[in-house]
Amino acid sequence: MVNNNAKIVVVASKDGTAVGPAVEKAKDAGAKVIAYDRLIMNTKAVDYYATFQLEQTGVLEANYLIDKLGLKKGAKGPFNIELFSGSPDDNNAKYFFKGAWQLLQPYFKSGVLVSPSNHGGGVKADFKLSDWQKISVQSWKAEQAQKDMESIIDSTYSHGEKLNAVLSPYDGISQGVINAIQEKRPDMQPGTDTWPYITGQDAMEIAVANIAKGTQGQTVFKDVNKLADAVYDMILEIAQNKKVTGLNGKFNNNDIDVPSKLLNPQNITKDNLGELVKANYLTQDRFNALTQGTDVK
Repeated sequence: MVNNNAKIVVVASKDGTAVGPAVEKAKDAGAKVIAYDRLIMNTKAVDYYATFQLEQTGVLEANYLIDKLGLKKGAKGPFNIELFSGSPDDNNAKYFFKGAWQLLQPYFKSGVLVSPSNHGGGVKADFKLSDWQKISVQSWKAEQAQKDMESIIDSTYSHGEKLNAVLSPYDGISQGVINAIQEKRPDMQPGTDTWPYITGQDAMEIAVANIAKGTQGQTVFKDVNKLADAVYDMILEIAQNKKVTGLNGKFNNNDIDVPSKLLNPQNITKDNLGELVKANYLTQDRFNALTQGTDVK
């Protein structure tokens, strides 16, 4: 694209670290570089970043669990919870976990929440944000999450012990957790108090189906249509030599603070699943098929 004289380059990177040298060539050629959804790391060659409020994703997940467990109403537990974070090579994953851990850690300190397994070396009250990669799931893969969860169940929940909640940062990881529970603990039944509260992110089709049938409680919806519109507006302003508007934050990529446009994610539960249709994220027919269990891939 740079060789074809592109003046604005939008990069939705799979690996925010590996793409650095490429955008440096773009920058050297005079192009403006916009990082889309995932920040491009360790380079000065990023002009703008557009994504969602990353920490807010974790806040929504944690608040769902806090609400369902009745923690703000004084429930003492102790409640057993297992925690997962996203891929260790994804800069976004740290912020997702940060938002959640800031809310959950006080309950670990008071003893209301406990993580009895030794997953990631054990999550205790003194678990630090910088330790988030210890409980991460490489490449966000459901298969890895399932293996990890099966190991957690085998070591800690194999004799009928109660699992109250699972902090999952992504619907694919949630699916792996669900698979493991159904495989290892068939006595735990969705829709009853034997089944844990499980979070997620991205409003994937499988999550819509899972929420409808009660195996997953929550997901975080990030309206990609709104993100695309936000970047479109940014491109027009750059092309017209106007000041880029809507910038409401900065993210450090280990080299510079990148001016950022941050959109608000939305909490989705069974109560407001229909919002995904209103947002034109799913058609009504597809939504019906997913929620009625007739067409889930």
